[in-house]
Amino acid sequence: MTSGAPPILRRSASHLAIMRLVLGYTEAAMNRISRRTLILSALLAAPLAAQVLPRVPPEKAGFSSDRLARIDALVEHHIAAGDLAGAVTLIARHGKIVHLGVHGMADREAGRPMKEDTIFRIASMTKPITSVAAMMLYEEGKFLLSDPVAKYLPEFAHMTVLPPGAPPGSTPVPAKRPITIRHLLTHTAGFTYHWNPRIGPLYNAYGIPHGLGPTPYTLAEAMKLLAKIPLVNHPGEQWEYGLSIDVLGRLVEVASGMSLDEFFRRRIFEPLGMKDTYFYLPPEKTARLAAVYGKNKDGKLVRVEDEDVRAGEASGSTDYPYAGPKKYFSGGGGLCATALDYARFAQMILNKGRLGDARLLSPKTVEFMTMDHLGHIVKNPPLAFGLGFAIDTSERGFTELTSEGTHGWGGFWYTEFFISPETDMIGVFMAQLYPDGGLEVKQKLKVLAHQAIIEE
Repeated sequence: MTSGAPPILRRSASHLAIMRLVLGYTEAAMNRISRRTLILSALLAAPLAAQVLPRVPPEKAGFSSDRLARIDALVEHHIAAGDLAGAVTLIARHGKIVHLGVHGMADREAGRPMKEDTIFRIASMTKPITSVAAMMLYEEGKFLLSDPVAKYLPEFAHMTVLPPGAPPGSTPVPAKRPITIRHLLTHTAGFTYHWNPRIGPLYNAYGIPHGLGPTPYTLAEAMKLLAKIPLVNHPGEQWEYGLSIDVLGRLVEVASGMSLDEFFRRRIFEPLGMKDTYFYLPPEKTARLAAVYGKNKDGKLVRVEDEDVRAGEASGSTDYPYAGPKKYFSGGGGLCATALDYARFAQMILNKGRLGDARLLSPKTVEFMTMDHLGHIVKNPPLAFGLGFAIDTSERGFTELTSEGTHGWGGFWYTEFFISPETDMIGVFMAQLYPDGGLEVKQKLKVLAHQAIIEE
């Protein structure tokens, strides 16, 4: 064995030499032992990527290939119709990928086709990852979900509320109760987004980031500004989608002593093998980022330029993954990822907290996160919602084909994922489209995946 061989092989060779000397093995016997040892060493040293989410024919996991092909047909139809530039779709069952569809173009102007490793802005699909980060710290005894947020972020100690129905210019009133960590996870804290007509103008006036564009602030600086603005509802009284998970991201920083970026990388991405998931892309990976497209006023699909993004009162840009100060880590919407990377995260949740040799959460914690928490907090919630996920439950009634307990979420730039424990299945849809013009392709992925199952 030469000195340039990998250390694990050099160690194996030296051990074999000692065995031969001491035990008197023949050269042929030692060669057989050597081969077996090297094979075992290679298997033990195999990367995590080779151990999880292998690819198998659909029938091996109880699918009909013909029925599963309807996903490809749907996406290709809408690309041909000029509704989408391209997309990547993924379905896995029993821990095995049965469908990975790569369609259309990642960048039409550059002639760059969509690929398996194309990177997408996943926006609010960041939220479940931040929720997992918080629950990892919860498992370590860093806090209780019933703790006031102000115990760790003192700037949120004296919140006020602009009551629903209050006329413009009304004086905010003191919040009836403190914001708790549970309120953050369930979107019942009273935070909103910039498009809210009552509070949105104040967010814009204070320069509060929403994660969809470059910002000069750190997460700590931005949350101190957010704490100065009234809530849209009293904590615990209504579900309002908003900046709760950005606040939760700051809590992760304080509880862990790391930046959110570092915590994600060290505690989630590296253990799960998510090698292409970032807040801000390394220069060598920016060429893999998909361009954003949207319909213009004439109904033609065109590229969305950097400063052309507006969502009501909110404005953003498409260049934030690689431009600007790169120091704001939006726990509610800042990440970019590939479909394959996000599938690893989703599979970890489906596996009740484990992927390969990495365990991030206990099974009981995942069970707790994926049960409906709104029924115990809000009288008339708009949907079933856990700690980071929307949930399909028969109790609230199914509106489309799904399965009991299926949970997931989507993102601003036209991405979506679902996790179905009842069928042991995950699905990921990745595209880059804004505005979507009412297109329902990503919502149909869950339907088409379920209808393709022909064996339990």
